[in-house]
Amino acid sequence: CFSGKIAWQRGKYTVRCVIVNFVAAIRYQLKNSTCYVYSDNIQYHFQDSQGNNKIIIPDASINCRTKSRHGNIFTDAPRFVMEVLSPSTENYDRTEKMQLYCEQEIEEYWIVDWRKRTVEIYELDYEGEIPKYYLLKTITEENKDELHLIHFPQIKITFDELFEEID
Repeated sequence: CFSGKIAWQRGKYTVRCVIVNFVAAIRYQLKNSTCYVYSDNIQYHFQDSQGNNKIIIPDASINCRTKSRHGNIFTDAPRFVMEVLSPSTENYDRTEKMQLYCEQEIEEYWIVDWRKRTVEIYELDYEGEIPKYYLLKTITEENKDELHLIHFPQIKITFDELFEEID
């Protein structure tokens, strides 16, 4: 059983494992594409609905607008974003980050909870002119065969690949 600093380090390691598993599974499948998968070393510079400048670092993203990249900074939104929850980021990932991703009209947003071994898949839609995320499905061990990227149907990643080496 983990406690204190050891538990924090285990959690941080586990979050990194999920990110690495996702990027490793996707990278080769995008090889001859105009899209690229990035881990959490990429910054996105956005403006929120009030005009405030925001710098966001998703855990993983797929971006097809590579001309808007300058070093490790993008000024245009990706098509896909994934966040892996940790106790310190869960509220932020589910509220402020999710709202900002929605305002940027990012088509698909995954929230991965490694502790519960779930993947929440959100899809962007509109209420009139207003973008809004809808929970399309929650993937668990019971329905793990339904895991797929909605807006990249040619890309395959299994539930077991995503959670490989996660206890």
